[in-house]
This record gives sequence, structure tokens and C-alpha cells, in this order.
Amino acid sequence: MNTIDAQTLKQWQADHRSFLLLNVLSADAFEKEHIPESVNVPVNATDFVAQVERLAGDKARAVVTYCASMECDASTRAARNLEAPGFKDVTDFKGGMKEWNETKRGVSAA
Repeated sequence: MNTIDAQTLKQWQADHRSFLLLNVLSADAFEKEHIPESVNVPVNATDFVAQVERLAGDKARAVVTYCASMECDASTRAARNLEAPGFKDVTDFKGGMKEWNETKRGVSAA
């Protein structure tokens, strides 16, 4: 499984790279805060893989999973759940919202 940091993810977005950005936390957590352009499919949903496949279009599309922070394992579990049935290009943004927000603050402070 690939991993990514916030700076690289921001660059991918700026470059308009084609990928599905997936928030795998609960709908409530997603409503509170999420990365722009991301969609929400909770990792604990019984039809998690089917929902992601529907959103992605096919298993060859790049998917980036994220959750709350390095202390949260939901994005890693989600990435593994997608790789098992054959998703080809899955990346885990382990730093999640915490790293995203820290990077955002660092950028705006400059």
C-alpha cells in the first residue's frame, strides 16, 4: 500500500490529478470537517467496497483514504479493504485531518 503526506496530497489536488479522495470516518465526523473535494464512505459501512467501487467507476481508479490522524487506523483498514478485492491504486493518507489542518496553518502563517 502506498502512503502520502499532506504536502503531496495538496500538490496532487493543485495539479488536478485524477483520484477519489475518501474520508472513511462517520458521516457526523465528515460533516464537522473534511478535506475539500473528498467524499464520505465510512469504513464500517457493510457495503463499503461496493460504495467505493460505485464512486470510483472501476478498480483501476486511484483512491486516497484518510481519517482523523496518525493515531486513527481507519484509513489503513479502508485501504486494505480496497486492495483485497482488487483495487489497483490505493494510497493511505495516514496523517488525516490533523496533518491536513497543521499544514494548512503552516501555509497560512507564511
